[in-house]
Amino acid sequence: MSEWNTRKSADLYGINYWGANFFRINDQGHVEVKPAGDSGPALDLYSLVQDLQERGIRMPILLRFPDIIKARIELLAGCFARAIEEAKYTGVYRGVYPIKVNQQKHLVEEILDFGKAYSFGLEAGSKPELLISLAQMDNPGALIICNGFKDQEYIEMALISQKLGRNTVIVVDRFSELQMIINASKRLSIRPNIGFRAKLNTPGSGRWSETSGSKSKFGLTPSEIVRGVEMLQAETMLDCLQLIHFHIGSQIPSIQAIKAAIKEGARFFAEIYAMGASLKYIDVGGGLGVDYDGSGKSDSSTNYSEQEYANDIVAILQSICDEKKIPHPDIISESGRALVAHSTALVFDVLGSSEIVLKDFTLPSPDKESRLVQDLYDIYRSLSKENINEYYNDLVEKKRDTLQLFTYGVLSLEQRAKAEDLFRAIATKIVHIARGNPELEDIRYSLEAELSDTYFCNFSVFQSLPDSWAIDQLFPIMPVHRLQERPDRRAILVDLTCDSDGHINNFIDAESGGDQKYLEVHSLEPGHPYYMAVFLTGAYQEILGDLHNLFGDTDAVHVSLTESGGYQIDHVVEGDDVKEVLAYVEYNRADLIERVRKATESSILKGTISRSEARLLLEHYERGLSSYTYLSEESSMPFLPQQKKELSNGAYATNGNGPAGTDNTVHK
Repeated sequence: MSEWNTRKSADLYGINYWGANFFRINDQGHVEVKPAGDSGPALDLYSLVQDLQERGIRMPILLRFPDIIKARIELLAGCFARAIEEAKYTGVYRGVYPIKVNQQKHLVEEILDFGKAYSFGLEAGSKPELLISLAQMDNPGALIICNGFKDQEYIEMALISQKLGRNTVIVVDRFSELQMIINASKRLSIRPNIGFRAKLNTPGSGRWSETSGSKSKFGLTPSEIVRGVEMLQAETMLDCLQLIHFHIGSQIPSIQAIKAAIKEGARFFAEIYAMGASLKYIDVGGGLGVDYDGSGKSDSSTNYSEQEYANDIVAILQSICDEKKIPHPDIISESGRALVAHSTALVFDVLGSSEIVLKDFTLPSPDKESRLVQDLYDIYRSLSKENINEYYNDLVEKKRDTLQLFTYGVLSLEQRAKAEDLFRAIATKIVHIARGNPELEDIRYSLEAELSDTYFCNFSVFQSLPDSWAIDQLFPIMPVHRLQERPDRRAILVDLTCDSDGHINNFIDAESGGDQKYLEVHSLEPGHPYYMAVFLTGAYQEILGDLHNLFGDTDAVHVSLTESGGYQIDHVVEGDDVKEVLAYVEYNRADLIERVRKATESSILKGTISRSEARLLLEHYERGLSSYTYLSEESSMPFLPQQKKELSNGAYATNGNGPAGTDNTVHK
């Protein structure tokens, strides 16, 4: 058997495929982040996690890398710039970030900061998101696109924002909104910037394809668009119609679906322009996919590059506009997932494991066991390469017999336990014999799934990876260290919640481009932490997370790399403590403490608890209300609580020799 190395780990976990040049494995066997690609500085994630814990930041930790957001904005803007220049297209590209993808304040600020040079704007899909957009964006060259359901207040706020110098476009998603816009415009004496969202007949592709096409939730039919143009003409407001918008869904895996939608959308643009509208913009919506698994052929992947995406959009629009002899519009895209997914990773520790593999088994007195156990023991001792197929079939039959005999009371609990231990031992032996033999691959894969260990992990699927639970989204998951070692175990991951759905048992198979029912991991070493990470979690996961079992937000850290090869912490956003999540469900800290205090007084009178025990209980209770909702080992925390609070009010840079103060501020 060949010696293991980091290159084999990279192949096993597919990091060179889904990592998009942002993540690699270094010579120490640790995952490192490289926001500027191979030519830029690198940051060792294992060392970073250790540094953060020394500062009192708690596991699990959500790591955000603003430098990756900057790189993604530059990539997308650069792709469109090249496509526009090469085609001699006369319009420009104007990206907008859809806030719904992740509304976190620091992240939105980073997008606006990095995108200012490219006139990146914001897309709001609700009244709260519009309020964020109006306050956060002050770049007069950028757009605010107003989508979603609208009431009078929403529309009036969007109109008045023009007085602040905001370039706000109100998109008509439902036909009834157009009259509301006209009425508000007259009342406020403000000429609106109006967009029409067209309901395309072209369906999308991939996981969200049902949200697009003629049955989509939003958009105007061709008949409604014609009526809308006529309404604006009657009000002498047709010049206010400046934008045509369409959307074919999220995470489109196929470029063919995108091209078909652009062709139909461009025809809408050309026809409406011919009707007299002074259109300036075409908004091609979202859908630019992220390659979550690196396969290029699944719903979690893409079969095109960002450059191909830009080239096709520009070429199709140019062709149709030139055909109709109309000016080339400015191109807007609402790419959210593609901008932020790579920028965030969830790092967590493994708390323990339940091992299924059983390498050795002995029966002191086989003749005293049940006939079933004796038969299984004979299989275990006689198993060889020559009889593996026969004995595998026997094993499947014996497993079924074990359950039936126990259910009917024929087999005792003790005998069932021995039978199941023998099943594990036989399966382990079969896998060992079958490994490396192509003819026995089906048997090996079947039993490896059965023999997967359970790794108990310090996070909540429902809070941090809701799409994994809700829609079976595959995310890249791997250890962040020990990658110079061969993974010697296979496992499924379970979280801290008391819910049977709180697990991950479907993982990316980098070799086949499909998925598999286990993840290759390393044996846990007593006294040594084992850190794993879920990558590409920046889109939707934080904002969709819920409080199942009252596990709240995790600690989140924004980390930027320095030119010298070190890093600095830009922001620390502390995760929820217990009293905060209890307040969400209307429990008051003082009331809870008082209720427990009364219970202890009553128990003291009854003599069931001593005064010192009552005091200890209250101390634990009060401390628990202020603690992190996730598990932690107090003995491993180098700072006392009051010291941690002090640290959370500053930011630090490091070159590997310890923290040094900077002028940055950490915000709660």
